[in-house]
Amino acid sequence: MLSDPRLYVALARFDEELADDAQRAGCACGGRLHRADYPRKPRGGPPALGDLHGRRHSFCCDTDGCRKRTTPASVRFLGRRVYFAAVVVLVSAMRHGSTHARVAELREWIGVSARTLDRWRAWWRETFTATVVWKSVCARLIPAPEVETLPASWMAAMGEMHDAERLQWILAWLLPLTSFTPGRGARFLMGV
Repeated sequence: MLSDPRLYVALARFDEELADDAQRAGCACGGRLHRADYPRKPRGGPPALGDLHGRRHSFCCDTDGCRKRTTPASVRFLGRRVYFAAVVVLVSAMRHGSTHARVAELREWIGVSARTLDRWRAWWRETFTATVVWKSVCARLIPAPEVETLPASWMAAMGEMHDAERLQWILAWLLPLTSFTPGRGARFLMGV
């Protein structure tokens, strides 16, 4: 799934819708928002993606004295991480039960080091489980996913879905964690 460019094209379309919604909402001061995207060099996607995926949607208020930046939530980027969000989720899920051979294979395929995989695992087990998003996941899925095997246990707890659907739902649930701009969060894909 990670090597299929269609996944990234679909996620780019979702991000564009999120950006359009944020721009229409305008700035908290009442000003209009102008496009002020910034470059990203995301890792882990297929080489054929091109420049479309190297931009993070962002806006700047046109009101003198305000000029605040608004960066909408994203299904492609998980905060400041350099890897695509889909890569962080799926590779972290694949990592469980990993052997040295599997880590070496992931490093060759995605370019992710064992140290980075360890940081991602710590994030899922410690940082993520302290968020409101995690509490929401636990409230909606019975039984709740096991912390030790996140995000694999989360994907498994979602029942009868295709892997691509599970990934999209997880990325939608993670939306509030993808931007530091308040109020630009997780209603997308989930009707929240």
